[in-house]
Amino acid sequence: MGRAFEYRRASKEKRWDKMSKVFPKIAKSITMAVKEGGPDPESNAKLRLAIANAKAENMPKDNVESAIKRAAGKDSANYDEVNYEGKGPHGVLIFVETATDNTNRTVANLKTIFNKGGGQMVPTGSLEFLFDRKAVIEFPVPEDREMDEIELELIDSGLEELEVNEGTAYVYGDFTDFGRLNQAITDMGIEGAKARLKRIPNAPQEFSEDQLEEIEILIDKIEDDEDVQAVYTNIA
Repeated sequence: MGRAFEYRRASKEKRWDKMSKVFPKIAKSITMAVKEGGPDPESNAKLRLAIANAKAENMPKDNVESAIKRAAGKDSANYDEVNYEGKGPHGVLIFVETATDNTNRTVANLKTIFNKGGGQMVPTGSLEFLFDRKAVIEFPVPEDREMDEIELELIDSGLEELEVNEGTAYVYGDFTDFGRLNQAITDMGIEGAKARLKRIPNAPQEFSEDQLEEIEILIDKIEDDEDVQAVYTNIA
């Protein structure tokens, strides 16, 4: 059937694999938002953000509505947000955010993954000070707006830095300005924005390509765990 068919199939498989990992994580974020502030996005800012991120990841509307309905039910699971820290091959630092209904299962799974991947977990709080918590919002560069104009408008909302890379704009600010920045971008009518709180290393480290290959194998294993919501490292 030729290379075009193989390319399309590979592209689809990659997209399906991403969906199978991302959608359950978004569903958990929706569940936690509903549990915290109720099922009405008009009065629940955290839920509005989760829905916006679901839309940006092309999560079907029916899936989103089903997740909200399940979360509002009496029998829905309760998730706790728990962070874990560890070191991987070549001394890379790894910070893991989870949403779990069973911390014993989560920590056991992560210990196994770290140990098999040439790393080890460290006591909670050992690495947190080595990462800065930032509000990070990314969106496709609008065709009808100048980025300089957008940058000026966002400064009053806490913008620290704005980068553009391959058609995508990245907005950075302190985590305390997360709500203001996100609302400002919404008020501009910018669509397709993904907003998250991220942990950015304050002393990023360079690794060789061979080292990175080994490190990425471990990171992939961690990200595949059903309880893991996000993974951060000190890779430059």
